[in-house]
Amino acid sequence: MRFYKYHALGNDYIVCDPVDFPQWKNGPSVDEIRVICHRNFGVGSDGILWGPLPSEKSEFGLRIFNPDGSEAEKSGNGLRIFSRYLWDQKLAKNATFTIETPGGQVTSVIKEDGKLITVDMGSVSFVSTKIPHTGPEREVINEQITVLDRTFTYCSATIGNPHCVLPLPEVSAELAHKYGPHLETHANFPRKTNVQFLQVLDRKNIRIEIWERGAGYTLASGSSSSAAASVAHKLGLVDNDITVHMPGGTIGIEIGANYAIRMTGTVNKVAVGDMHAQLFEVKV
Repeated sequence: MRFYKYHALGNDYIVCDPVDFPQWKNGPSVDEIRVICHRNFGVGSDGILWGPLPSEKSEFGLRIFNPDGSEAEKSGNGLRIFSRYLWDQKLAKNATFTIETPGGQVTSVIKEDGKLITVDMGSVSFVSTKIPHTGPEREVINEQITVLDRTFTYCSATIGNPHCVLPLPEVSAELAHKYGPHLETHANFPRKTNVQFLQVLDRKNIRIEIWERGAGYTLASGSSSSAAASVAHKLGLVDNDITVHMPGGTIGIEIGANYAIRMTGTVNKVAVGDMHAQLFEVKV
């Protein structure tokens, strides 16, 4: 059971090629995902990239699993990592190729032999029915939400997966840990949500702290960077070309027409190994 581990700015994923796991006809089970991703009982990761899979629309198909066993529609860092894997294994014959996820198709461009990757992520929408978000159809901009002891102004967006962005004068890991879990599961978000605490530094730079749906506190996120940058632009606070600063490092975001997002960031290879059958004797 061969696995490949990479990280993108400290956000680490395990790539599992279905060819190497013939026993999993429909992908790993929730229990298998949880133990593989566990930092003590398993290999340890922020998620599993299951692919390449057949796709009618793209050159490669991909499913993305969170550490709690749930499935994500899209992951910017996951897509960069999967793109690097395809390039490393020479499955991608050209430096530009397409990948289909449940959250839509993206185009990847390999640079610096896979150490730097650009992904055309698709377009951000702020429309409630697309996110999804409760209430009448509208753009969810500068609304109020209360969790625990605090009321926040927030915006909501989707780039194939849901996001809740909270613009604040200052952000911290403590904020993300305290309020992130309650915002993730708030009733406003029928499919839960990723959460970004956003600080605008200047017209070209923002900082975010991230609480990721199904994964918890995260050092970096490509889709979160895309959503937060788009919200900051929608509010008129930043330009089209933005650097997103996160605890794990920086991602470049270019915002095009209709909020089409081009994301550029690094990928590092960590390890190649084999999972032992005894790994799955523990349930977590």
